[in-house]
Amino acid sequence: MVNSTQVSYFVLSAYLDTGVLRYLLFLVVLALYAVILAANVLLILVICVNRSLHEPMYMFLCSLFVNELYGSTGLFPSLLLQILSDIHTVSAPLCFLQVFCVYSYGSVEFTNLAVMSYDRYVAICCPLQYKSSMRSTKVVFLMAVIWLPPFVAVGVTTCLSASLQLCGNIINRVYCDNYAVVKLACSDTSINNVYELVAASLTVYVPVLVILFTYMKILKVCLTGSRQTRQKAASTCSPHLAALLNFSCGVCFEVLQSRFDMSAVPKLLRVVLPLYFLTCQPLFNPVMYGLNMSSIRHICKSLFLQFAESFRKTITMADL
Repeated sequence: MVNSTQVSYFVLSAYLDTGVLRYLLFLVVLALYAVILAANVLLILVICVNRSLHEPMYMFLCSLFVNELYGSTGLFPSLLLQILSDIHTVSAPLCFLQVFCVYSYGSVEFTNLAVMSYDRYVAICCPLQYKSSMRSTKVVFLMAVIWLPPFVAVGVTTCLSASLQLCGNIINRVYCDNYAVVKLACSDTSINNVYELVAASLTVYVPVLVILFTYMKILKVCLTGSRQTRQKAASTCSPHLAALLNFSCGVCFEVLQSRFDMSAVPKLLRVVLPLYFLTCQPLFNPVMYGLNMSSIRHICKSLFLQFAESFRKTITMADL
C-alpha cells in the first residue's frame, strides 16, 4: 500500500490525442474562459457601482457571479495547461486543491440558489414585510450561510481523501475528482462515505428542499393572486429556475459519469459531459440574468452606449 502523502502526482488519463488540433482547442477554451471572466466581472461591477442595485436580491446575485468566477478559475487554468501538455499529470497538492475548488463551487451554487429562492419567496408571498424581514444583518447572515458551510464541509472531505492510503495514481478524468481519488484507496473508506453523505445532505439536499418548499409557496400565491403578482413572479423567478435546471442537469451528468459504467458512451461525450456544469453554468448565469432582468439590462445598455460614444469621439479626434 502507498500512502497518499507519498503520491507526488496523479495522471489524468481521459485526455484525447488531438495532435495539432490542440492549439485550436486551446484557443477555443481560452476564448470561453475570457468570455466567462468578462461577463461575470461586468455584472459584479454593475451591481457594486450602482446604488440602485444595492438590494438583497442583487447582493445574492452578485454572490452567484463571484462563485462562477471561483468555479471556472478552479478548472480553466489547469485545463488549458493540460491541453497543451503531452503528459497529463498534476501534482498531488494541486489535485486536492482542485477537488476542493470544484466541490465547494458546486455546494455554494446550490446554497446560493436556495437563498435566492427564499428571497423571492419573501418578496412575492410577503411583500409588505420584505424590507423589515430582509434587513442588512439578515442579508449578511444569509451570505455567511451561502459560503461558510460548503467551504467547511468540502474542506473536511478533501482532508479525509488526502489522508487515504492509495494503490494507484491514475484518474480517468480531465480534472481531479474526489470520487475518482477515493476509488484508488487501499484502506477502508467507510468514514469518507458516511461523512460525504452527511455533507451532501447539508450542502445539496437541504438547499434543494428549501427551493422546492419556497416554489410551492410561490406557486400557491400565483394561483390565487392577481395578474400583477403572477407577472412579478414570472419576471424574477424564470431566470432563477432556468439557472437551477441548467446546473442540476450538469450535476446529473457528473454523477452519472463518476458512479456508473459509461463505457458504451462515446469517449468524447464522456469527456465533455462532466465539464458541463463547470463551463456552461458560469456563462449561462450572467447571460440569463443580464438579458432577463430589466434593471441590469438597462444599465449594461447605457454603459455600452457610453463606451461606444467615447470610442467614436476618440476616433473622430484621431482623424482630425
